[in-house]
Formats: sequence, structure tokens, C-alpha cells
Amino acid sequence: MRLSAKSDYALRALLTLVEAYGHEPLPVRELAQRNGVPERYLEHILLDLKAKGLIKSLPGRHGGYALAKSPAEITMGQVVRHFDGLLAPIACVSTTRYRRCDREEFCSFRRVLLEVRNDVARVMDNATLAKVYARKPVLNEEVFTEAWAAGAGI
Repeated sequence: MRLSAKSDYALRALLTLVEAYGHEPLPVRELAQRNGVPERYLEHILLDLKAKGLIKSLPGRHGGYALAKSPAEITMGQVVRHFDGLLAPIACVSTTRYRRCDREEFCSFRRVLLEVRNDVARVMDNATLAKVYARKPVLNEEVFTEAWAAGAGI
């Protein structure tokens, strides 16, 4: 699974809004600067998030964007599905964009990819913005541990 730029940028902006939750709304310019996202592109993403009911916009001189729901009510799964449409690694194990494959009856690795889909969906659907925000950032030592070195894990 690979996140699209839209999902990535949406999650960045949402986590910044978690940080500001209960305070003043944040203008799109500040959200863009703090997250290294092109402002015009982020405006479209924020409008999508607003239409989905995840954020709200407040007009005026001190207006901007804020979460429309508690950070505990929004999951990464919701956001990624909204922008990317699916969490499945291949179409023949997707519930929303299923496409039949001519090898389904005897494909040996399809079951593994179904398990991947189920595990990714479970993790993403349990990852609320509140939980994600509370976690520590990943260190490079965790990414490049000896067990996963030389491409063994990726």
C-alpha cells in the first residue's frame, strides 16, 4: 500500500489541526507552511475534508480551519479511503473496487494479500487522530533495524 500525496497532505493538515484543537482556527497559509504543502493544493484538500464533515471553516479576520469532530472520532482509515478509495494492495481482494482476476481459483499469494488488506484496514481504522498525535515520531533506527536490512522487510 502506498499513500497518495492527497492522503499524505490531508493527514499532515489534520494532525496540525489536532494540535490546535480547542484553540483558534488555523488559516490555510499557516497549515501549508507548517506542513510543507503547496497552499493552492492544500485548499482543495481542505475543501474535500470539509465536504466530508471532518473539518469546518470559520470566516473572518481570525478565521481558518478547525476540526469538526473530536480527534478521537476521526481515523486514518477514513481519510485514506476518502482520498485513495481503497486499502487493498490488489483489486481482487478489494471490497470497494473488486476486479476479478483470471487466476483467483488457484492463486497462492492472494490469501497473503487478503491478510495484508485486513491487517492494514484494522490498523488504519484503529488509528484515530488522537492516538496518532499522542505517539512519538519514528526514528530512523526503527526503520533500518538489522532484521529489515538489505530489503528483507520491504
